[in-house]
Amino acid sequence: MEFLNKAISVIMPAYNEGGHIFNNIQETVRTFEEFGCEYEIIAVDDGSKDNTLEEIQRAANVFKHIAVVQNKENYGKGRALKKGFRCTKGEYVVFLDSDMDLHPIQLQTFFDIMRLDEVDVVIGSKRHPNSRLDYPQHRRIVSAVYFFFVKVMFGLPIRDTQTGLKLFKREVLEKVFRKILVRKFAYDLEILVLAHHFGYKVAEAPVVMNFKRGTWRRVGIKTIWDTWWDTMAIWYRIYVLQYYDG
Repeated sequence: MEFLNKAISVIMPAYNEGGHIFNNIQETVRTFEEFGCEYEIIAVDDGSKDNTLEEIQRAANVFKHIAVVQNKENYGKGRALKKGFRCTKGEYVVFLDSDMDLHPIQLQTFFDIMRLDEVDVVIGSKRHPNSRLDYPQHRRIVSAVYFFFVKVMFGLPIRDTQTGLKLFKREVLEKVFRKILVRKFAYDLEILVLAHHFGYKVAEAPVVMNFKRGTWRRVGIKTIWDTWWDTMAIWYRIYVLQYYDG
C-alpha cells in the first residue's frame, strides 16, 4: 500500500489515562510494526492529575519512535492535538484516542479509502452503515441530536465529526491549525469545517468501536453546553466574521 512508503505521525492525547496508556502505546507500536512503515507516536499528556506522564515516559524508555509532550495544565484535547502536531514530521498525520476504543489496525482501511477516493482527510464515522459499535444508547442519542444541528448549520458532506480516529494529509493540518481556536470538545468540528471550507476532500470510513470504559461520566450538562457554545462560535466566525478567510 502507498502509505508504507511514507512517514506516519500518530498523535495520542491523554488525560488521566495512567492505568491504560502504557499498554495502549505498546499496542499501537505493535500495530505499526506490523504495518512495516516509518512511524512516530507523539503522546501528549494534557495536564493529567494521575501518573499518565510517568507512564508515557516509561513507554518512551521501552519503545522506539515515542515522543513525550506535556501540557502543565488541562487545556483540552484540541489544544493537545495542536501542540502535538508541532512535533510531527510525517507526511500523514493520525489522531488516535489514547483510550483505544478504536484500534489503530483500522487505519489500513482509512489509507485504502484515501488512495482510492483521492481524498485529503479520512475520518472514522459511527454513522457509517458498515460500522460496528459497542456504544451506550444515551451516547448515540446525544451524538445524533448534535449532528442534526451540525448538518443544518454547516452542510458538511459527512455524517459524523466526533469519532476519535482520523487520518490527514499533512498539508491539511498545516493550513487548518493556523486558524483553529477551539481548545476542547468542538475542535473536531472546527477542523473539519475548515478543511471543507478550504476545499479539501473529506471521506468517511467504517469503524469498529469497543466502548471499554464508562467515559459517559465525563460528558455532563456542562460539557454539552460548552460544546454547543463552541459550535455556535464556529458558525459565527465562518459566516458572520468571515474570520477564517483572513
